[in-house]
Amino acid sequence: MEMNMLVATEEKTPEYWYGIADRIAAKIGETAAAHDREGSFVAENYDLLREAGLIGAAVPVELGGDGMDHATLCGVVRRIGRGCGSTALAFSMHCHQVAVAAWRWQHMQAPTDGLLRGVAAENLVLVSSGGSDWLQGAGTATKVEGGFRIDARKVFSSGCQAGSLLMTSAVYDDPDAGATVLHFAVPFSAEGVTILDTWDTMGMRGTGSHDVELKAVFVADAAVSGRRPQGKWHPLFHIISMIAFPLIYSAYLGVAEGAYDAALEAARKKPANAGLVALTGEMQNAVWTAETALAAMIATAATAQPGPETTSRVMTGRTVAGRAAIRTVELALEVGGGGAFYRKSPIERAFRDIQGARFHPLQEPAQLELAGRLALGLDIDG
Repeated sequence: MEMNMLVATEEKTPEYWYGIADRIAAKIGETAAAHDREGSFVAENYDLLREAGLIGAAVPVELGGDGMDHATLCGVVRRIGRGCGSTALAFSMHCHQVAVAAWRWQHMQAPTDGLLRGVAAENLVLVSSGGSDWLQGAGTATKVEGGFRIDARKVFSSGCQAGSLLMTSAVYDDPDAGATVLHFAVPFSAEGVTILDTWDTMGMRGTGSHDVELKAVFVADAAVSGRRPQGKWHPLFHIISMIAFPLIYSAYLGVAEGAYDAALEAARKKPANAGLVALTGEMQNAVWTAETALAAMIATAATAQPGPETTSRVMTGRTVAGRAAIRTVELALEVGGGGAFYRKSPIERAFRDIQGARFHPLQEPAQLELAGRLALGLDIDG
């Protein structure tokens, strides 16, 4: 079914969106292997997301979107991940930028309405550089008349080839406050913005997570949306942690579930034996653990207030869900047998894609430090 054949008058319940996501997953699953083999960006899959109304679906209704809630958005990303992990992961980066902006507008009356209206009306695709910047920020902001000159190289800019705005930051040596991270959006069409062809990786090869170079890019004073001390936890990052990581790890759970399904299909064609049954049971435990950890992350985002304790709970879920998703696919490789070792197998691709779950902040050592410092009543900034 073509996405533009969906009935526009159907009530947009979670089931409506999940039905769309399942159809997209089936369609993009047909080309996922080719994108992986070629290392090519999943550009046509973004066309499907646009046609289905998913780019602006999480924008509040008052601002022109469909008001899709966070849990449903996570479910959409998860379902897309079953068909193509690269599409799900790149899309999750756009989704979390939209969801964070919507949360801030709804709960803090933050002036993000212009950005959100643009996403809904113009299908603007937001590209995050946050994972590569995190608390430290990266790049240099130099004060000039009316604004700042930005010089930076932003790695892991997933979806940049479809991007409208790069949501990023740079470090300004403020004469009064010291090292200060400035947050701002830069249009990909702006002078001095260049996508560098750097993305050649083990897995998630279709995300197009190239480096983006900012060379003498001008950002007006009025375009700076936030300032914070470099390297310190800031309230904005507690909001990002709460909202973004359930979405990102929904993509990885989708990859794990796709491998799980493929492994069961292969195993059911074999004679049952005790070893195969035990491996399948262990795989079931692993995917259950990932599902349960992700559900706890989503529930936390729905009910908690952003802050250190909430961030620690979500990041604990990130570690547990990531570990369990990786283990699910490891076991799927064994349950699927020798056929899963071939490059043509979706399990082999999932095995490489799932490794990306290791690299998003907070990576496990930093997550354990945060959890430990909170438990001991220590300052989380060290």
